Amino acid sequence: MVDKIIDKAGEMFLTLGFKSTTMDDIARELGVSKKTLYKYFPNKTALVDASTEAVHNTISETINKVKSENYNAVEEEFAVKAIFKEMFKNAKTSPMFQLKKYYPETYTKLIEREVCMFRDCNIDNLEKGINQGLYRPEIKRDLLVNFYFTLVFGVFESELYSNDMQQVMQIEYEILEYHIRAIATAKGVKELEKQLKNINLN
Repeated sequence: MVDKIIDKAGEMFLTLGFKSTTMDDIARELGVSKKTLYKYFPNKTALVDASTEAVHNTISETINKVKSENYNAVEEEFAVKAIFKEMFKNAKTSPMFQLKKYYPETYTKLIEREVCMFRDCNIDNLEKGINQGLYRPEIKRDLLVNFYFTLVFGVFESELYSNDMQQVMQIEYEILEYHIRAIATAKGVKELEKQLKNINLN
């Protein structure tokens, strides 16, 4: 039952928003009483915590699966981005923007987990890209990871960007292109152009 509640709540939070989705809404969708929800989760914040952790774990598992495939480093970055695009395709506004605004403690905990996952994922990708001749070997890896992280998560922190999720995803693709162009060899740029052509066709 706990897993069912977390799954349904996560789906509704992403689609309708963390603030807009009430415990009544979740109970109604599950066909249970609100009392049943409170049996497992003392309040909505606890359920938000659990659902965001579950989403994070799902993303982490899916990224690990992508990394086990035989992609080159540039393909891998676009494959990972496609995971987020698919996962948040029904979200109207950015979940991170909503968490930061309405559940700052949950947001802080999530960011701590995201930082670790993001760092490990990108260091691994940079090493792979260098070995494949797609990224320049002289790049400063730790500094680049910090640059990229600042750009990606800056979209959620700044008032300069829309919090409309589809626009956020488009901006993230622009950031990914910017990131790869900054570190790519001629071979890497050629692969980047191929990936950009593929997403424009889809």
